[in-house]
Amino acid sequence: MTSKYIWVLALLLAGCQNTPTSTESKTDGSEATQTVSVTPEVAPVPKVAPTKSVKKPITRSKPAELTPQQQENLWDRISMQFKLEVPDDPQVDYYRTWYLKHPEHLKTVSERAAPFLYMITTRIEERNLPLELALLPVVESSFDPFAYSYGGGSAAGLWQFMPVTAERFGLERNYWYDGRRDVSASTDAALDYMSLLGQRFDGSWDNAIAAYNSGGGRVSSAIRKNKKAGKPTDFFSLDLPKETRQYVPKLLALADVIANSKAYGIEIPTIANKPVLTSVNPKEQLDLTIAAQYAGISVKELQSYNPGFKKWATSPTGPYSFLIPIDKAEHFEQQATKNRGKGIKLIRYKVKAGDTLSVIARNNQTTSQVIQKANGLKSTNIRIGQLLMVPKSAQQNPSYGRSSNTRLAKSTPSNKAKSSYTVRSGDSLWSIAKKNHISTNTLASWNSMSSKDSLRIGQKLVIWTDSKNSSTLRTVFYNVRSGDTVGAIAQKFKVKTADVLSWNDLSHKDYLKPGQKLKLYINESETNA
Repeated sequence: MTSKYIWVLALLLAGCQNTPTSTESKTDGSEATQTVSVTPEVAPVPKVAPTKSVKKPITRSKPAELTPQQQENLWDRISMQFKLEVPDDPQVDYYRTWYLKHPEHLKTVSERAAPFLYMITTRIEERNLPLELALLPVVESSFDPFAYSYGGGSAAGLWQFMPVTAERFGLERNYWYDGRRDVSASTDAALDYMSLLGQRFDGSWDNAIAAYNSGGGRVSSAIRKNKKAGKPTDFFSLDLPKETRQYVPKLLALADVIANSKAYGIEIPTIANKPVLTSVNPKEQLDLTIAAQYAGISVKELQSYNPGFKKWATSPTGPYSFLIPIDKAEHFEQQATKNRGKGIKLIRYKVKAGDTLSVIARNNQTTSQVIQKANGLKSTNIRIGQLLMVPKSAQQNPSYGRSSNTRLAKSTPSNKAKSSYTVRSGDSLWSIAKKNHISTNTLASWNSMSSKDSLRIGQKLVIWTDSKNSSTLRTVFYNVRSGDTVGAIAQKFKVKTADVLSWNDLSHKDYLKPGQKLKLYINESETNA
């Protein structure tokens, strides 16, 4: 009995230990020889995991966020780098609403921007400027590189440079070429200008952008006025012209719509975040038809990338560079090298009675200087029967190479009176044309537009209307006299100085010479000339 109790006690003691071990001595046949060994108490040991295998959780590294430059959509690359604050302002809200109600406008400008936007974006990034500046061509010209403003100074190109500002920033303008419409050159000039304005206004980009529109002097004057009155000097507190007060809100509203297009439920066509065009330089004057053949594209496509060239060829003195698709560059370079010296077609022309060098040049869309150089002439004197080598386009096309103002002049009716219409909310080319009892195509042609183009509020349209005095509208040629100035001639004929300059391919720095002929479009009933 005693041995049984001892056995039970041993079991109980074993159950009370944390890490028990029992040692039972071998029996020699005697029931009394049982011993119990109890281990000393030790610190508790953590529970051992079950013997079955347990999978450890896999630690997944969070994918690195793509940088703006790694985005697939160029609009995302741009909007990710926006810096300017979009305030809660009635004007901003108005233009935001307008953009949201006119998605076709954003579609149009996106399509126009596609060849050039990557180049513009990278140049803005290189200068560490706000990426909102990539949207300025939308506000300025609806991203139309051929855009030409006929009122108040004749601004031109994507960035709408006025002649004086273009000259200040090194954009050339001559018979053959207008740097304001050269996308590459004008972009560099615009960013040079914006860099200076950013510095001038101490990084206040709203004020710098306002100055791009109305001039730095005007914005500086408004700032001084507010400081003197103890008022804030931010853009929205300044007393500026109406156009400028609308200009900055338009840009900020557009930036907001593009940055938050998904939230607003608006679809903006994707532009691939990769270069489209590259620059090639044949280093000699080139007929655009021949240049297009070198690149393996149509003349129309070549001109769409290079609107700075106003005529059928590049300028004899340069610039010679073209923007062409990247995948065409190698072939262009090969052809240009292979055909060096063959970029211009020359024809033999026999001088007739009544010919002058300027008449021959005009008939062949070239200049007297070019013909002189091609023939080694020291003066403009020529004689009947003389043979001249005259540069001539390889392709004869009535609309080929014309500047936008020349194209517009071709569509200007001679029996109408000119009027101006300011686009309002809800207007379209169709509705305006209907009110004026004309076709949409006619209205578009008068304004160097496509009938599918969208309008923007505040845009000025030319409309030619019937007038009882319309029969007196004439094209006249005026012989410059000693002492004449462009301004005086414009005043005499009751036309704008800027129009006289554009009608005659002149700039403000050009001097008039006695005997020089100027072309004028006037209403004779309004003048005594």
